[in-house]
Amino acid sequence: MAVAREEELYKPIKQYYEQLGFTVKSEVLHCDLVAVHPGSAETIIVEMKKTFNLALLLQGVERLRLNSQVVLAVERNRKKSGAHNQRFGDLTELCRMLGLGLMTVTFYKTKPPVIELLCQPGDPPQRGVRRKKQAQLLTEFRERSGDYNVGGSTGRKLVTAYREKALRCAYALHTSGPLAPSQVAAITGYRHSGETLRNNYYGWFERIARGKYSLRPEGAAALSEYGDVIAEWAASVSSSP
Repeated sequence: MAVAREEELYKPIKQYYEQLGFTVKSEVLHCDLVAVHPGSAETIIVEMKKTFNLALLLQGVERLRLNSQVVLAVERNRKKSGAHNQRFGDLTELCRMLGLGLMTVTFYKTKPPVIELLCQPGDPPQRGVRRKKQAQLLTEFRERSGDYNVGGSTGRKLVTAYREKALRCAYALHTSGPLAPSQVAAITGYRHSGETLRNNYYGWFERIARGKYSLRPEGAAALSEYGDVIAEWAASVSSSP
């Protein structure tokens, strides 16, 4: 059950902290909720929004100037219609990285709201650097001969390192084919040429006999379409003895 106003979050969150022994007051120096524990003077600021958004995040960062313990609170809508605020795993990690806490409130028609504290203020991030992915990133960067894409573009075929190597195989077949995979590898310097020819991911190559491949019209069209990508490499091959 979705709430109509963010004020509806206040009562269940207030009750949550009161059950933990805190004294709770609202709108203290523009903070939505402030909870203070009488015994330890521990202080928690809570900022509330119906959904997680940039305004809430910036508000939380600003509240860190007032207090070290800040919690962001949002409704957890049980309707899974792809809203970005349902990505609570990623949002929790973001809050961890900023030193913020994150709390969700789930409302029901026939039972009391349920509160879940996804992370405490100051919890360390849980996701470390993914070394395998990092290695793949650097390998892809190194193996591209240039910058043939436009950052941020969508719906366009990306010029990846794999596409470049497939274009080199296509060029070898176009100029010297039909060829055996070993011959393509010798021309291109790409030791996985045989695998690329067999997999034929782009539909450019055709096996015409055992151990022999030729270039299909689609491959010739690709050489024309990506002429700027292959030009420098093709020139170096043509000029080599």
